[in-house]
Amino acid sequence: MLPTEPLQLHHSWPIIERGVRLAHGVLDIGRGAATIGDGPFSCDLIDGKLSWSAATFALFGLPAGTVPTRGRVLPMYRTDSRSALERLRAHAIRHRRGFTIDTEVDAPGQPLRWIRIVAVPEVEGGRAVRLRGLHQDVTHEYR
Repeated sequence: MLPTEPLQLHHSWPIIERGVRLAHGVLDIGRGAATIGDGPFSCDLIDGKLSWSAATFALFGLPAGTVPTRGRVLPMYRTDSRSALERLRAHAIRHRRGFTIDTEVDAPGQPLRWIRIVAVPEVEGGRAVRLRGLHQDVTHEYR
């Protein structure tokens, strides 16, 4: 994936639009459920704890039930994808915006794949406290 500048204008949206229909379905953060994609997830921005569905574990080649950590997962993203993801994620948290990005993931024991991440920060007291979203295997779109 070659990011386009300015990155945030191409891949993020205001949270107020979180109920809009996206090209791949609807992400209903209000109820905490993702109705699109393969693997719902959440990330607590206070303690960094990740919560993954079984489908997300499978996408990253990790056994279900293990404790996923950003330190273990981030190196699986190819360098360009990791850099773009980290910049977009930081922007989304800082400006309380949702985002979508396609990333290239090289997980151990798994084929190289493209994973679309759709996420929205949850805000409490004017501060982003959690990211909630989904991982979707979109490798077929890049072949």
